[in-house]
Amino acid sequence: MDSESSEPVLVVVPTYIEAGNIGRFLDAVFARCACAHTLVIDDGSPDGTAALVRAHPRFGHSVFLIERPRKMGLGSAYIAGFRWALERDYGLVFEMDADFSHDPAEIPNFLARIREGADLVLGSRYVGGVRVLNWPMSRLFLSLGAAHYVQLLTRMPITDPTGGFKCFRRRVLESISLETIQSNGYAFQIEMTFWAWRMGFKIEEVPIVFADRGAGSSKMSWAITREAIWQVMRLGCLRMLGRRGGAGLDAEIPQPSRREIPG
Repeated sequence: MDSESSEPVLVVVPTYIEAGNIGRFLDAVFARCACAHTLVIDDGSPDGTAALVRAHPRFGHSVFLIERPRKMGLGSAYIAGFRWALERDYGLVFEMDADFSHDPAEIPNFLARIREGADLVLGSRYVGGVRVLNWPMSRLFLSLGAAHYVQLLTRMPITDPTGGFKCFRRRVLESISLETIQSNGYAFQIEMTFWAWRMGFKIEEVPIVFADRGAGSSKMSWAITREAIWQVMRLGCLRMLGRRGGAGLDAEIPQPSRREIPG
């Protein structure tokens, strides 16, 4: 399948202690989408992740880096990446993890759905069946339970609302009020999809195989889980109250502004 896109593509990749993955991951992205640029947001990894990004042959041309002094949260990393993309000429923005749980080989499938008219494409572990590798049953049941919890409270017709493999059209990110996004852990994924859905954008899910990380360590914690429980309750209340984010359902969707891409 042709992996090229007529719109400039940026892959945003938050990292913390990903030295064992980042070089191979960047190469895998370019192998599947040669036209893509990547932006790594590194939260002060003590293992030299940022140095490996700077040493990549494409650094400064199609590989870019934002270094932050410490762990500041998944949501704030993506917000920084989205703002960086919107200041430039990118038409499509991916979210991906560097640990290969999100397989770069799936990128062409996301781009195909975009070409068919989707505004936001979500990689789903559960649409049409369960496709998760190397997880204990307890974690699988927790993830499935979280998906049902989100569906129950928000009424979003999404099989995998907590997933983090996504592709946004620029106009979606331009329309969501990024400064009002409250979630900073994995609930960030739910909140972004929720507002895109509430604003009437076309959302499609593509099946992916999710393989647990091969190197590095998981970032999941009880604090992140607690935040997700609370934030989903908040979104459910906003839905019942008819609240909207960004431009709103009745507002005109802004057209992309055009700015120069570095490199």
